[in-house]
Amino acid sequence: MSQLKDQMNIFLSADEIQNLVQDIARKIERDYAGSEVVMICPLKGSIHFIADLMRELKLPQTLDFVHLTSPKGHGVKIIQDISTEVENKHVLIIEEIIDAGRTLSFLYQRLLASNPASLKIVTLLDKPARRELSIKPDYCGKTIEDRYVIGYGLDSEELGRNYSDIYIFRN
Repeated sequence: MSQLKDQMNIFLSADEIQNLVQDIARKIERDYAGSEVVMICPLKGSIHFIADLMRELKLPQTLDFVHLTSPKGHGVKIIQDISTEVENKHVLIIEEIIDAGRTLSFLYQRLLASNPASLKIVTLLDKPARRELSIKPDYCGKTIEDRYVIGYGLDSEELGRNYSDIYIFRN
């Protein structure tokens, strides 16, 4: 049986991804030296990135998950909310990719209303060409063109999340 990645080319190898994760971790450590951070992981795509980032970060840290969906034309719906109190805490939203920004903007505003000490956005990949809302990452591994990417948590109809590399479709 053919796999989805058989129709694709490697965009970022597992080693390149780990180098980006390490670079992001060092920047966060520099900015939050000695502080505890609360990492919020939107499901499902960010699970690989957050797992690797947590292992790289040499800071006290806690983790919580949120599951949001944004059906076309119907706003953002909360499937599972966080259970962590974020008031007066340093909060990092961990995204695998920022695309249109609708769901991320919703989550950012929702967390901001809880009065965190700080609120920053961390993303492995940023795709500004697709942005519909004015939202930017504070920490970014790589800015990419408007290409569809799969692997390392990113999926195509739920397939491909398990790939260690990130792929793009062949032209």
